[in-house]
Amino acid sequence: MLPGEPDDLRQPKQQRFPTEFSAGHAKLPRSKRQEGMVRSPPAFYIFLVFLRAIFLPSVSAHDHQEEVLSSAHVDEKERDELRDRWGFDRHVKCLTHPEERFDIGIIGAPFDTAVTYRPGARFGPRAIRAASSRQTSFRGFNTRASMNPYTSWATIIDCGDIPITPFDNAVALTQMSEAFLQLGSYLPAYAGGPHTLRDIGKDRKPKLITLGGDHSVALPALRALNKIYGHPIAVLHFDAHLDTWDPAAYSKSWRSQTSDFTHGSMFWIASNEGLILNGSSVHAGLRTRIGGDGWDDYDDDDRQGFLRLSSDDIDEIGPNGIIEAILARIGTETPTYLSIDIDVIDPGLAPGTGTPEPGGWTTREMIRILRGIEGLNVVGADIVEVAPAYDNRGESTALAAAQLVYEVITSMVKRELKPRVVKSSRKDEL
Repeated sequence: MLPGEPDDLRQPKQQRFPTEFSAGHAKLPRSKRQEGMVRSPPAFYIFLVFLRAIFLPSVSAHDHQEEVLSSAHVDEKERDELRDRWGFDRHVKCLTHPEERFDIGIIGAPFDTAVTYRPGARFGPRAIRAASSRQTSFRGFNTRASMNPYTSWATIIDCGDIPITPFDNAVALTQMSEAFLQLGSYLPAYAGGPHTLRDIGKDRKPKLITLGGDHSVALPALRALNKIYGHPIAVLHFDAHLDTWDPAAYSKSWRSQTSDFTHGSMFWIASNEGLILNGSSVHAGLRTRIGGDGWDDYDDDDRQGFLRLSSDDIDEIGPNGIIEAILARIGTETPTYLSIDIDVIDPGLAPGTGTPEPGGWTTREMIRILRGIEGLNVVGADIVEVAPAYDNRGESTALAAAQLVYEVITSMVKRELKPRVVKSSRKDEL
């Protein structure tokens, strides 16, 4: 019996035919019925074998041909030609493909179960990606930076999303911490070429830009950076809120270690773990209410070493004053984590967020400030709290977030290039 034969051919001869087939011969003489049962099965069997001999080899050959083609060797030149033709953007599941090297990785963190008000930021990564669909390598030249970040020295890859459980925040925190540590420990892609970088030594690390997700994703990112760099990191925090709140300020009756981890306490936890460089960190865009009947929240924030710049400060000192205050506090060599909560922008312009606060900066002001601090040594970044369920029909919140990511990428790429004189007849935007 051949492998793969129909089950009815494996049965005894007298059971190979259905009842109705046998019933059709009921009126024939017994000798005729027996003759039909003896002669028909061999003919039918031979016919099946004939079909099998014709078709199965061709199918196997086709499968083998596809396997050969799919595994065919493609040299680097051919690969580059294919990427130029078809690969406008690169998408790789970096967590399961450690062989893929990158200099800047975009990683989604679809997590929002640590919020204190409106959920929905778990859908932020897909909204930001959708809003960035017009950002392509063939139309990515940034006029303010005089460069196209997507075609410069850096390999930039969309690394997909971290699989994060929505059922257990302690497990989710572990998942994100391990993912950030794994991705941040990869070898960078650029090892030399036509571009002259500040440093292409063994100490160079790939950089991650996280698409949130709620703001709590900054804690696992800082834990990973601390292990990778071996020392505390400065934090530049754009937000309407402090996010350095002591979790004990919330309900003490139902407190647990897991409940301490929220999108308003992650920097408090990070500071107490020694992850943040005390005295070199900045909040910018603040305009929130604080707890209690006094300044306790600010006093605690002072102990954590943050400089506070309010949203109203821009009316007094302008965007350039904000830029100067940030650079004076952090400097241009200190490794810095850049964390951008989309609610730093006024909800009239970016309504799609979980904890909106009226009186924020405009999108243009925020973009201008980011351009002005391009000299910072940013080793990691996030754009968080985009909740598309609350966005408007024009998706202005997601569009703003996508533009901010583009500006951060540009600054990361530009800073690594050694300074050179760029002649331009156009006026500097700043």
